Amino acid sequence: MNCYEDFQKRGLIETESHEEIKEALDNKSLSFYVGYDPTAKSLQIGNLFCVITMMRLQRYGHKPYVLVGGATGMIGDPSGKNAERNLLNEEILNENINGQRVQLEKLLDFNCGDNSAVMVNNYDWMSGFSFLNFLRDVGKRFRLSDMLAKDSVKSRLNSEAGISFTEFAYQMLQAYDFAHLNKTYGVSLQLGGGDQWGNITAGIDLTRKLHSNQVFGLTIPLVTDSQGKKFGKSEGGQTIYLDPSMTTPYKMYQYLVNTDDSCVEKYLHYFTFLSHVDMEKIIADSKETPHLRIGQKVIAEEVTKLVHGEEGLASAVRATKFFFGEKIENVSDADVASIFEDIPSVNLSSDYLNDGNIIEMLSETPLFKSKKEIRRAVDQKGIYINNVAITGSEQTLSKSDLASETALVLRKGKKNYCVVKFS
Repeated sequence: MNCYEDFQKRGLIETESHEEIKEALDNKSLSFYVGYDPTAKSLQIGNLFCVITMMRLQRYGHKPYVLVGGATGMIGDPSGKNAERNLLNEEILNENINGQRVQLEKLLDFNCGDNSAVMVNNYDWMSGFSFLNFLRDVGKRFRLSDMLAKDSVKSRLNSEAGISFTEFAYQMLQAYDFAHLNKTYGVSLQLGGGDQWGNITAGIDLTRKLHSNQVFGLTIPLVTDSQGKKFGKSEGGQTIYLDPSMTTPYKMYQYLVNTDDSCVEKYLHYFTFLSHVDMEKIIADSKETPHLRIGQKVIAEEVTKLVHGEEGLASAVRATKFFFGEKIENVSDADVASIFEDIPSVNLSSDYLNDGNIIEMLSETPLFKSKKEIRRAVDQKGIYINNVAITGSEQTLSKSDLASETALVLRKGKKNYCVVKFS
């Protein structure tokens, strides 16, 4: 299957600027680019769709240029935003760029010969412009009527927040990026989400005016959940980041395994490299036995493995099994905090770990109202430490009872948990 047909079958093409794109994707080796403004030190899972699309293009022989917006990140893209972004200083932007660079180098191939990925920073060419020169050389090529007609601008003009001249001028900066990359590296295609269409067409027009070159634009759909909300935030409103220190592999896995049935087919096409034959079988099996969540598990496994590797996937699957009775051991305090974040916790003295009485320790948790209740539950083998049943009321505690560096997990019955931290 050729590139364009694969993209069409996966539903990856939302808008294309020219019919010639099909021929170019199938029979040429294009240099293309995607831009990321480093507004955080980590990309989020919502960004991953575009990165995976870049990976697909690279595997079809096209050369990716990853543009990190050291300059545009100082301004902020108004596209898809209903208020002004917070302006970041150069130091924070550089920290964010370094963080995103590490993630992108794990996903794209930067050492595969002629179509190796290249990372560029628009601060390198934008910082040389004076305001007057930019107005003369670039601003002269823009018409105010065209700039006002962009959807990203119109939506903000009609909002209560309005739009500043700073963000209004963003489209000129991004357009110049395309023109610069075309002249310097021969980049002829810009890829982006649907909300970037106005910026992309501005770049196509400016490249033609500055260099008399024809370049192309291609947008992919914006990923949404079953409620039409932007993909990438958990039910609690937490962003799912690619950095494991910000979002653990377990949390990413759980976010994906909870995908609504209505989104399974779409996410399989967008986020996995499975063949169309394999995907069709998974989709059919998912519809036949939805309670088994077959498609959701495949999506969670494929994406978690892609971002965090086999080891990250293994830890996420293992953590999931903790809620099905597997012994909790050899995990970190960070893992315990992430896996059991919505569960009550107490802080106790580490003296308990020196042959402390189990009944006394349990009485300091919110799981029980009295020691009498505790003893009855212990006798009935209904209390567990790290999913291992307490043998009797005379049992004592030691450091070997810890699941992580400083914590153990109590369970009463099947579903009542409490994390005990020792300090």
